[in-house]
Amino acid sequence: MQTTQALHSHRVDDGLEADDDSRHLRRQDSHDGGYLHPSSSFEHHGHSSAASNVDDSEGDVSTVIYDGGSARTAVLAPAPEIGHCRRSSVDRIDDDSSEDGDDDLDEPDRAPSPGDEKPVTWASLPKKGQLAIITVARLSEPLAQTSLQAYLFYQLKSFDPSLPDSAISSQAGILQGSFTAAQFVTAVWWGRLADADWMGRKRVLLIGLTGTCLSTLGFGFSRSFVSAAIFRTLGGALNSNIGVMRTMIAEITQEKKYQSRALLLLPMCFNIGVIIGPILGGMLADPVNSYPDVLGPGTFLGGKNGVWWMEHWPYALPNILIALYLLSSIVAVFLGLEETHEVARYREDWGRKLGRRLGNVFTRHRVPKYYRPLRNYEEDDGDLFHEGSVTSRSLPTSPSRARARAMRHQRPSFQQIWTRNVVLTLFVQFLLSIHTSAFNSMTFVFLPTPRAPEDSHHGFFHFGGGLGLSSSRVGLATAIIGVIGLPLQLFVYPAVQERLGTLTSFRIFLPFSPLAYALMPFLVLIPRLAWLVWPSFTVVIAIQVISRTFALPASVILVQNCVTDSTVLGTVNGFAQSVMSAARTLGPLLGGWGLGLGLANNMVGAVWWALAIEAGLGWILLWYIYEGQGIDRSKNTLEEEEEDEDEE
Repeated sequence: MQTTQALHSHRVDDGLEADDDSRHLRRQDSHDGGYLHPSSSFEHHGHSSAASNVDDSEGDVSTVIYDGGSARTAVLAPAPEIGHCRRSSVDRIDDDSSEDGDDDLDEPDRAPSPGDEKPVTWASLPKKGQLAIITVARLSEPLAQTSLQAYLFYQLKSFDPSLPDSAISSQAGILQGSFTAAQFVTAVWWGRLADADWMGRKRVLLIGLTGTCLSTLGFGFSRSFVSAAIFRTLGGALNSNIGVMRTMIAEITQEKKYQSRALLLLPMCFNIGVIIGPILGGMLADPVNSYPDVLGPGTFLGGKNGVWWMEHWPYALPNILIALYLLSSIVAVFLGLEETHEVARYREDWGRKLGRRLGNVFTRHRVPKYYRPLRNYEEDDGDLFHEGSVTSRSLPTSPSRARARAMRHQRPSFQQIWTRNVVLTLFVQFLLSIHTSAFNSMTFVFLPTPRAPEDSHHGFFHFGGGLGLSSSRVGLATAIIGVIGLPLQLFVYPAVQERLGTLTSFRIFLPFSPLAYALMPFLVLIPRLAWLVWPSFTVVIAIQVISRTFALPASVILVQNCVTDSTVLGTVNGFAQSVMSAARTLGPLLGGWGLGLGLANNMVGAVWWALAIEAGLGWILLWYIYEGQGIDRSKNTLEEEEEDEDEE
């Protein structure tokens, strides 16, 4: 069949000619005589081709080639300016074919062997810019949550100084429970909205960040317990960020081999927040009394009576700073984050358009343009030349969009999502969240509790009291948790997980948690010597942190891999966040209640040993679940989809 190739160029100064004998395009340039070639190869049929030049006053624009016989279209963007002659890939093919024969042109590429695949590293993660934006947004929540630990007791005390310490402790528990309880009620519905075609992931994430920002500001400027509880509840009701972020990371890292590192970014943010948050809250809370020489009465910044608003709202400053960080996260998500929903990602995104324009304004050097396939262009970019005639400035619906629309109609029902493996995996995550959250809350009560008298110890189990650490020492203990966990997550976990697998590493390291819980109460029996107490405490904490480092990401990955339909991924992640919120509400509540009973009955170890039993139950259930395939779009699958799009 006779094949006709029509080539239209919008460069006035350059001429193109088709050479049938050498089967390549030669660019006539008065300066260097260089060659112009497309990055994607096109098929030569050994027939004549036509070339024409079209004048355009706007200068360089894309060039379109249409091969009527093979129904393949390619776009040629202007080549980068070069100072010397460079031979094109087509020229090299022609030279090789002239020496070795034309059969070389039809020789297929060698299939890559498993040994050719490079190992996964942090630098090899795809779309690092998108992952960085999600990480920045995720860090805002642990900063807001952990900064409260440094001044929450004193802020509640300032609402009503006449309240006893027991009432203040109860109010602190209510504030913590109101946030997680509101998440429990609303997280699954935010997940459903994230799966909706008209909403998508990005909009839900923006709503969550905005709600957290308003809640943080409102809590900082609260003057009563009721007002503080309302803003904490509002923050939990509007905050579904964790589930949405997990969904977006799973869709950004489409190849399964990147999951162990990409999903690890979220718990890493928690460890960073554990280190920075309490320090930030402690330094900025009640600044007039903390820095009287700078902000107090008679100072340059304080004036005659001091900074009045800091005296009226003494705990607003750390919340203002965190709200500013949240605001910057909102701007970064709005301008830079791309939608990952299978259908909603084709919707017009004004934020990304504005972000690209701002990026072009602030970019000093123009990015060089290279040849790109036509399918990567937007629907309204460029003219499409079909059989020598110009059609409208629109492209056919892409195959990926057609598949997305088909998937929208095949979405499973709410009841079809919950298979036995999904339910058991979520229950394992529920048990894991209960004992990890209970451990965190109990530790910060157990450490400052005064030591019991020596004569109160009776036998191996009947003893009470805590470690009697000061508030500064408790802050040091908090930092130890973060300092141990962060290097493990960065360097140890990815290598071990890649070698052992997700479920196997989960089964191996989860028993470390009940071991740590069983040993924790025996620290009160150690003589009060710093060189004995601190090494012993660090060892016990290290055991628990090692277990948590491997267990928490593994539970998230297992939940992700239970889902094989991307249209319900947000729903499952939203339900998982709801389950975790319920566990984080029950864990501190039950842990605090049990610790109080243990201290009152001279058996402080009972609640710790009960926690060890609960963690052991979760380990037993691990042997009844399996790791699903998940939504794994491997490199070969992505290439096949691209080929299908070309054929269509």
